[in-house]
Amino acid sequence: MADTEPDFTLANSTLAIIGLGLMGGSLALALRGKCRAVLAADPNPTTQQLARQFRVVDEICASPADILPRADFVILAAPVQVILSQIANLPSHHPGSPVVMDIGSTKTDIVAALDALPPRFDPIGGHPMTGKETAGLGSADADLYRGAAFALTPLARSTRRARMLAEELVQSIGAHPLWLDAETHDAWVAATSHLPYLVAAALALATPEEVHPLVGPGFRSTSRVAGSDPRMMRDILLTNRAAVLAALDRYKTALSHLETLLATDSPNLEDQMRLAKSVRNRLTR
Repeated sequence: MADTEPDFTLANSTLAIIGLGLMGGSLALALRGKCRAVLAADPNPTTQQLARQFRVVDEICASPADILPRADFVILAAPVQVILSQIANLPSHHPGSPVVMDIGSTKTDIVAALDALPPRFDPIGGHPMTGKETAGLGSADADLYRGAAFALTPLARSTRRARMLAEELVQSIGAHPLWLDAETHDAWVAATSHLPYLVAAALALATPEEVHPLVGPGFRSTSRVAGSDPRMMRDILLTNRAAVLAALDRYKTALSHLETLLATDSPNLEDQMRLAKSVRNRLTR
């Protein structure tokens, strides 16, 4: 159906962003002047006030039902469990045939929900690998996506129109598209994002408060993501449970090995530290 519209581009789209927190707000700021119109829905009165005060979008309201019928490109930008409920409500809120893209942190459950939408919808999954530990529109930044990898997880039913529009959006905000299937995406982010959160949380929980005077940049940088919104992270962890548990198992094996080397004063401890440095350098190059 949508493949018959080859001239449908970001510039002539009316975009609706559902959820105007850090990610949705940053996306709206990055897309200023790049769409025919940017509409938004968010139930938070403070968010609505900020959006109007700083003209973040062309129009904002509390309910998605008030803007969705006018949108031909819909972005779902909320916590994962909220996105799943938004997808379930889309058929009753939108009578047309929009491209629908989410930017949730896990993809398998969301892609399955997108696939259950009526045939008139044109869905595709997405996830930008960027963010902050502070949430809300007040932390939004037009440059948040610049230079970041942006995973795109198409469905078998995703049309050429959806794929081209998603890639155009990613490139227009300065990010780099990375095409993956949902399962591979979730396995990878379990290792690079969700496990680091749990490690940071465990470090915070294991550190006595009386050491506060000697907290320096090492502890601050290592524990930084423990400051993320707990509800959001709970959604992420529970919707990627199997992959996160597998990543945790690998981590515990590596940590146990280092513990053994330290306890036995093994000469191999420094070798493992050199190996860790080398691996880290390759992963972050």
